[in-house]
Amino acid sequence: MTVAFQSDPNIPTPTNTAEISSVEDVARAALSALPDAATREEQASHIARAILAVFDNYYVRSRRIPYRAKAAFEIRNWPETFNLSRERLNIYGRNLQVLLPLLKEAWPQFADERGFWVEVEAQYLAQIRNRYEADLAFAFLRSTRRLMRQGEWAPVSYFAGRPNEVLQRESDASVLRSFSCTWPVTEETIIEILQIPAFNAPYRDILDDARLTAERINETLEKFINPEAPGDKTVTIEMIDGGFFRNRGAYLVGRISHPGAPAIPLALALLNEKDGIFVDAVLLEADRLHAVFSSALANFHVTSENYHQLARFLHAIMPKRPLGLHYSTIGFNHVGKVAVMRELQAEQTSTGEKLDFAIGFRGTVAIGFSAPSSRYVLKVIRDQPSDGYKWDSFPGVDAVLQKYRKVHETDRAGSMLDNIIYDNVRLDRSWFSHELLQEFANAAPDSVKILHRYVLFRHLIVQMKLVPFPEYIKKATYPEAVAALRELGTCIANNAAANIFNKDLDARNYGVSRIGRVYLFDYDAVEPLTDVKIRTNLGRIEGEEDIPDWFFESGTIFLPEEMLVGLRLNDPALRRAFREMNGELMTTAYWEGMQRALNAGLVPKVRAYPTHLRLRSTQRK
Repeated sequence: MTVAFQSDPNIPTPTNTAEISSVEDVARAALSALPDAATREEQASHIARAILAVFDNYYVRSRRIPYRAKAAFEIRNWPETFNLSRERLNIYGRNLQVLLPLLKEAWPQFADERGFWVEVEAQYLAQIRNRYEADLAFAFLRSTRRLMRQGEWAPVSYFAGRPNEVLQRESDASVLRSFSCTWPVTEETIIEILQIPAFNAPYRDILDDARLTAERINETLEKFINPEAPGDKTVTIEMIDGGFFRNRGAYLVGRISHPGAPAIPLALALLNEKDGIFVDAVLLEADRLHAVFSSALANFHVTSENYHQLARFLHAIMPKRPLGLHYSTIGFNHVGKVAVMRELQAEQTSTGEKLDFAIGFRGTVAIGFSAPSSRYVLKVIRDQPSDGYKWDSFPGVDAVLQKYRKVHETDRAGSMLDNIIYDNVRLDRSWFSHELLQEFANAAPDSVKILHRYVLFRHLIVQMKLVPFPEYIKKATYPEAVAALRELGTCIANNAAANIFNKDLDARNYGVSRIGRVYLFDYDAVEPLTDVKIRTNLGRIEGEEDIPDWFFESGTIFLPEEMLVGLRLNDPALRRAFREMNGELMTTAYWEGMQRALNAGLVPKVRAYPTHLRLRSTQRK
């Protein structure tokens, strides 16, 4: 399907691109003058322009994707929404894949010359100066350099091409629309808000949506406003001037302010069915928005271009999520990498805490480490697994990293953490405890090089910090533990719906977030559920000595009735609670039914908010 691009005056249009038919054409055109360059400076300038031309091609195409997602939502083309999510993740790499062989062809004598790269970078920085997306353009240059010089250890520091102080001066108001009224909030105000996306499709009943939405907002504001008391009853609603699109849904996001109340986050969840678009739910709590914007879900496509202001505003209304992860949530993963690295450095500067082993069980495949007050956990894959590794053979570091990358590229169904993977990155040696450095030297010498001032990582995985499930259970009250067990069952079920099976069903591979959600965070043992063989020992006579037939089968064998053994839930009361709440997960019928559904393309929907928040009683289940 071809979707017309909805033009928007806010989209930056690079000067050397318009409608581009081929990345290769762009690169070849930019490189055509290289043979005539008389000086190294001219050569560096042409190379820089070629790299920037391909970046511009990527950037323009990537910024059109949110508008294509909007169009897909309007016509209910759900396969297209899935394809766009994959395209958004892959388009950066595809442009690089086309650029690299052309650079090597046109520039073989300089490909590995470090000094010439410095000259290219200087030319490139001059060319991107004062551009809004300069930080993203700079990340593209660094990606090009790293891949061109593959095989040589070339650590890079992930910093933006724009000074941080410039970003701070940019006003968040540029991405907001403000609506003011006197309490109670009126239906007319809500109708104005619902016009923000300018849909080319009708609302099913916008008047009823506005009435019900206003009622929910006013119910919340009543906690802070006494209608009988004198005083300022002005209500201001600030909304991001664009729509958020993901899978089958759309969201409008903002906050509500009143002189006598704290700022209240607001998200309107929209769906589009055969009879039109409608408001399905109104979310008015930060934790509800945290769940919707979780890194465990697919990224949003946002029809607003100023990603720095977007991320800062989202961080303001959802402060429990680090700023860097908000960039990733709206699809700017490379800018998110920059922001996360900045946050890690800021943590070290402000606290001086050493990075040391993460709390909980020490993994047999990954070395997990963090600082006590950090919001992140960092991981390095061991060169070889440690004692206690459960499987017959180790597929190798690259195979494990590929599983982490696959999770990043999939719809994580609300129950798997996203990953940021840095390649060839260096951190200050003073950040690390002596014991952790010794572990790197002993267990991961091929992946980590310890120098006098720096620690160089061939790969470094960064995730949001969770409390490992067993550690959480140790300190939880019984009701908290039961709630976590319910979440654990939901996590396992959601993973299954995403065709992800964790063959190491050990509770130590799961963690609890600040808002009580449970996520899978270790991926060395994940594989497609459709490849797993579901078997059972039920029905065998007690004391039978013959070996079951499945014992001789190859591949991954899963016996659902033995799930509690794998989860290592030793407390009898908790084992009973898990069985009562998640009993169907312990049956072959559930898993075989899920496999049939996946093979038929009939995957259950994953909703990011509970059904009791839906606006209409007929929709509450």
